[in-house]
Amino acid sequence: MSQDARYDEEQATQRRAQILNLQYADTSGPNKPIFKNLLTTQELYDLKIIPLYADDHAISFGVTNSTSQAVMNSIRQRFQDQRLTFSLISDVGYREYMKLYNPPKEVIYQDISLNSAGTENLVQQVSATLEQVRADDMLAYLVQQAHKLAASDIHLETQVSHVRVRFRIDGVLHPIAHLSPQKYRVLISAIASAGNISTSSPDAQQGHISQKVSMADGGEVAVNLRLESVPTINGMDMVMRLFNMNQEMYNLDRLGLSQLERHVVDDIIAKPSGLVLVVGPTGSGKTTTLYSMLNSLNNPERKIITIEDPVEYQFQGITQISVTSKTAQETNFAERLRAVLRLDPDIVMVGEIRDMDTAKTALQAALTGHLVLSTFHASSAAAALTRMMDVIGQNPLFVSAIRLVMAQRLVRKLDDEIKQPFQPDEVTLQIIQKVLDTLPQGVDRPQDLRSLQFYQPGSSAENPYGFKGQIALREQFLMSGKIRELLEQGNMRLSAQTIEEAAVQSGMRTMLQDGILKVCAGETTMEEVYRVVG
Repeated sequence: MSQDARYDEEQATQRRAQILNLQYADTSGPNKPIFKNLLTTQELYDLKIIPLYADDHAISFGVTNSTSQAVMNSIRQRFQDQRLTFSLISDVGYREYMKLYNPPKEVIYQDISLNSAGTENLVQQVSATLEQVRADDMLAYLVQQAHKLAASDIHLETQVSHVRVRFRIDGVLHPIAHLSPQKYRVLISAIASAGNISTSSPDAQQGHISQKVSMADGGEVAVNLRLESVPTINGMDMVMRLFNMNQEMYNLDRLGLSQLERHVVDDIIAKPSGLVLVVGPTGSGKTTTLYSMLNSLNNPERKIITIEDPVEYQFQGITQISVTSKTAQETNFAERLRAVLRLDPDIVMVGEIRDMDTAKTALQAALTGHLVLSTFHASSAAAALTRMMDVIGQNPLFVSAIRLVMAQRLVRKLDDEIKQPFQPDEVTLQIIQKVLDTLPQGVDRPQDLRSLQFYQPGSSAENPYGFKGQIALREQFLMSGKIRELLEQGNMRLSAQTIEEAAVQSGMRTMLQDGILKVCAGETTMEEVYRVVG
């Protein structure tokens, strides 16, 4: 509490004392003697009374607004041999005294390591830690540990008897703690208040938290989360997506693009116009890819505007417009996009193309000299085109506007320090060879699989799982060659398979092919590729 606020509190207490015809005691000073032999700590809590001074003949008690007359009378009966006085003290002063009589227990925050994540012993320790700290510290501690483990999400899942807390690390969920329903209500209320959502809503909700929290141990944690909540039969479940606000993290050099993929992206950046779509499921790194492109395009000569629901990363030099879910129902993305185009931007990013109106407006903007970047939910690059055609119907803008479609998914990367060499069996080698045989002409590929060194996950005390970080499997094509010829025929009932075949003939490498090449390069495993790609 600031000095001004404390002064106002004491002044208000003094005025109340005059009205109640009680003496007033100023407790804002630094020296506060304590007398533990008069009343127990529990009695001080229950009776809302504090001994301010005591000797062999007199005792002065401090009372608050909530101290009853019956309590003061019982105290007089208890200490009949002493001369008693009662003075009104502020609620803040009472709480300060109680911290002296009952100092808060030192909280020892259990550091979570990757080798202990998911173990029963860790779950018990972290659960005990969370049960004894305040709500803000619970959230800050979870975020702090999630960042430490490079987790992408924190999952809060209501069960019949408890609430399960899990971290998604490198795409896989690990149990971290169990919360009692009572403690979870405290935590979810604090999260909902900070994220501007309701704990009693019958609908799914979205929110965002961006703040700094000072923890009880003196540490400060930057909390930047996107919230997704949904009511279940046991209560409100929530997933909190973590964001890293370091602008240097969003760099094309960190995306792991192949030489060909990087050449295509660099060409688009050099001639910024047309529509670029990045597609994939939730959590596949679509927004990270777009922001890495934006970061490379960001310079004083260009005006860049984004329309997002919500704004996930904040960057200098970019105008960012947040369209919340509630606002999106009243003023949709297309209307915002049309308004943005009147601001004369060079580059526009639309967080997600969701409807026909937004799709058509984005296509028109791409044809009028703007570079439009957006995400789109689809399982593959070819499927993105079929879905887009379903959304916009027969539209001549379609082929001319789109420049690049990139699909991606994330797989776990082998830890280079502990990965173990091994030799796949004959069946596995045949599967790998079959995929390599379908690669487009001009793509480098291993010539002799039997002389190639393959790797599987190792294990260490620090990393028992053998994976460290994630890499993207990608497929992308430009609107050129066979695929452009196919689409210009005007057939709007093309299947994703037909489009993919045309894209492959134009030189596209599929996600499966990209994954198998990464297996051959010792970056990941066959199991990971098939787990993610199918």
